[in-house]
Amino acid sequence: MRPLLHPSVDDITVEGILHALSDPVRVAIFADIVGSTCSQICSHFLTVRDRPIPKSTLSQHFKALREAGLILSERRGVEMHNSSRCAEIEVRFPGLISTIVKAHAMQLAGRHHGDKRTRKAPDPRIARGR
Repeated sequence: MRPLLHPSVDDITVEGILHALSDPVRVAIFADIVGSTCSQICSHFLTVRDRPIPKSTLSQHFKALREAGLILSERRGVEMHNSSRCAEIEVRFPGLISTIVKAHAMQLAGRHHGDKRTRKAPDPRIARGR
């Protein structure tokens, strides 16, 4: 089995973090890992946002999060345990991760409560047929 590659904290970039978290499944996975008090196994995420995620796709999501420096993955037997690297990232980019996770939670809360502020208003030019 190949060793897992984790970037050093000095190699973590804002662009890499934002790219990794631009996918709704990955940001949901990451937010769950951040909110947990212990490491999470990959199979915990076979369903994300009420949708089944194939194992091969899930592996790619974890790889993207790991290569961006957001999570630390550790093999323990046949399971992969994942934990956040928030403390390390906080030193490099103070407030970045907490702001992203908080914004994600606000977005989800708006969806669950039907908050119209989270939806984009229709373009009035389109409504008039222009």
